[in-house]
Amino acid sequence: MAKKENPASQEKFKTMIGGQALIEGIMMRGPERQSVVVRSKGEMVTKVEPVKKPNRIPFLRGIINFFASMFSGVKALIYSANFFIDEDEEAQPEQPSKLDAWLEKKLGSEKFAQAIIYFSVFLGVLFSVGLFFALPILIGDGLEAWLGISVLVKNLLEGVLRIAIFLIYLILVSRMKDMKRVFSYHGAEHKTIRCYEAKLPLTVENVRKQTRMHPRCGTSFMFVVIFISVLVFIIANALLLKISAFASLRVEHRLVYNIIIMALKIFVLLPIVVSVSYEINRMVGRYDNWFTRLLTLPGLWMQNFTTREPDDSMMECAIEALKLVIPEQEGSDEW
Repeated sequence: MAKKENPASQEKFKTMIGGQALIEGIMMRGPERQSVVVRSKGEMVTKVEPVKKPNRIPFLRGIINFFASMFSGVKALIYSANFFIDEDEEAQPEQPSKLDAWLEKKLGSEKFAQAIIYFSVFLGVLFSVGLFFALPILIGDGLEAWLGISVLVKNLLEGVLRIAIFLIYLILVSRMKDMKRVFSYHGAEHKTIRCYEAKLPLTVENVRKQTRMHPRCGTSFMFVVIFISVLVFIIANALLLKISAFASLRVEHRLVYNIIIMALKIFVLLPIVVSVSYEINRMVGRYDNWFTRLLTLPGLWMQNFTTREPDDSMMECAIEALKLVIPEQEGSDEW
């Protein structure tokens, strides 16, 4: 019997083109253009716009490009959602609220839409920081005061809690009925990029054969962020302890002190964590060896929850979205 070839091993090059699953659609972002393809009423609706060149200053680019990608991702998500909001409104028209009407009147429809996107990004960042960073710190501080555990144990516990909360969050979201189709589009995005990186013709048949796991995925990036944060926070906590001991610091209001320290950790250390994680993600994108494969292994496993096998119509959307952003100069999108 012939040995079955692993689709992941067919990679001929690594592309910097990335994507995002939307509501009944796909966004693809290349070095020159960004495309959104949404399937509405059985037909594919496409939108293409130019993209700004990403910042290339090491470490600084991590923060800038992270927020830029979040903004464009939320914008594309809202764009795709509007197709299905409009369909619902056709069946059951609904008047906008007084607040919506007032904001649109004061800001204008374009500025109003942009304000919604900025607010959505803010809420997304606030939710992520609160759930994956602030909550483990608060639990660790509470256990330190209650059980009298050492700083090292507290740091390790915070790290374990951070990873556990992230895993539980992924598992719970993956079980939501409405998210299953989004995760199938996520799988279509990965499989299509895999097909392109294997330099195979972009057809549904070729895309179907590919693995839905991809090392340069947002899920993998988030795991790297959380893992790096564990190391950075352990170092920061050790330094704070030494500074406090050196200064013979006496803290009368422990709760206020802990809140201030937690805020400093989040607002000072998180940008460092994101920057370092971004550089690691770039390294993984550029090289393929035992070390980079080891780094991507947890993220690839987590994609079992955030991706699902797509149907043909989803793969058609992903293929169309990818074709629209492939640069004219061959190889200019290579890592």
